[in-house]
Amino acid sequence: MIIKKLSLYNFKNHSEKKFEFSPQINCFVGNNGAGKTNILDALHYLSVGKSFLGNTDTNNIKREEDFFTIDAEIQNEDSEDIIKISQPKEAKKIIKKNDKSYDRLADHIGYLPSVTISPYDSNLISDSGESRRRFLDSMISQTDSEYLFDLIQYQKTVQQRNALLKYFAKNRTWDRDSLEIYDDPISKFGTSIFVKRRNFVERLDPIIQNFYSIISGGKETVSVQYQSDLSEGFDSAQPDKAFRTLLTESLERDRMLTYTSKGIHKDDLLFEMDHVLIKKIGSQGQQKSFLISLKLAQMSLVKELTKKTPILLLDDIFDKLDDTRVSQLIELVNQENFGQIFITDTHRERTESVVKKINEESIIFDV
Repeated sequence: MIIKKLSLYNFKNHSEKKFEFSPQINCFVGNNGAGKTNILDALHYLSVGKSFLGNTDTNNIKREEDFFTIDAEIQNEDSEDIIKISQPKEAKKIIKKNDKSYDRLADHIGYLPSVTISPYDSNLISDSGESRRRFLDSMISQTDSEYLFDLIQYQKTVQQRNALLKYFAKNRTWDRDSLEIYDDPISKFGTSIFVKRRNFVERLDPIIQNFYSIISGGKETVSVQYQSDLSEGFDSAQPDKAFRTLLTESLERDRMLTYTSKGIHKDDLLFEMDHVLIKKIGSQGQQKSFLISLKLAQMSLVKELTKKTPILLLDDIFDKLDDTRVSQLIELVNQENFGQIFITDTHRERTESVVKKINEESIIFDV
């Protein structure tokens, strides 16, 4: 998958921008605040239909404008597609492929897989489990079209169950039969999500270890462990039983707390170095190397599962790694044939000296 052309209108700080890209390496250079990361964010929109910076869609409309659009020409294996994303200020977002709107966002996810490496990745180590769950969900959604549907249905059902628990508490009443209506869908969708998360992490872990060994020189070992309430007592012969048991055993606790306290919405990823959480013992350099290994493993596994080569978005990596490590990283992904790469930096000379050595067909855009 290659993004050949990109056009932005009223997207963040860009009134109008147009680009024609190299199939290999593309760099955006300019001062801080020029909008380099915003261009990467537009490319991320093409992949998953939303910002990697966490902004709401309407907040990405340029100030005092009424809409934004992102248009792209994408080279598929045997055809060229036009992807258009439009967000009016007072209406819902529309994503079109070749002038045909998607009925569901989930139908678009996976069409153009991508991986982003940015300064915000450090939150994956320091933040709560919620950010790691979102990251895991994003990875799997790009490889499995049904996963996102199951996740949305699960979240809706948990919200409905929580609302009923709060209603009971507010009105000092209790109806266990009404609450049990939600047991079937929660167990069904939750078990499916659990199995897919567990299997995905089992495949991801050895790939992370391999990349970390290459980047760090094998000085220490790292791993990713999947932590879930369902892990204990799960039986593949009776897949829904573990979740049903979990809901039954936590019923009184849920009644007191007025929310569903157990389930896959509490899952987490444990990032470990030498069997200890990396946030406790890892230096800044070790944590950066781990995060890069994690993202490269993501690229490798997404490529293996989808048979598509993800685009790689590298935001501000020169300020987080020294020039030698950046050069090693870009050379590594180039050798691994990860596909099209997009990079931001503040210094044109530095960028040029690194990328031109690796690929003469690279293009540098001044922003």
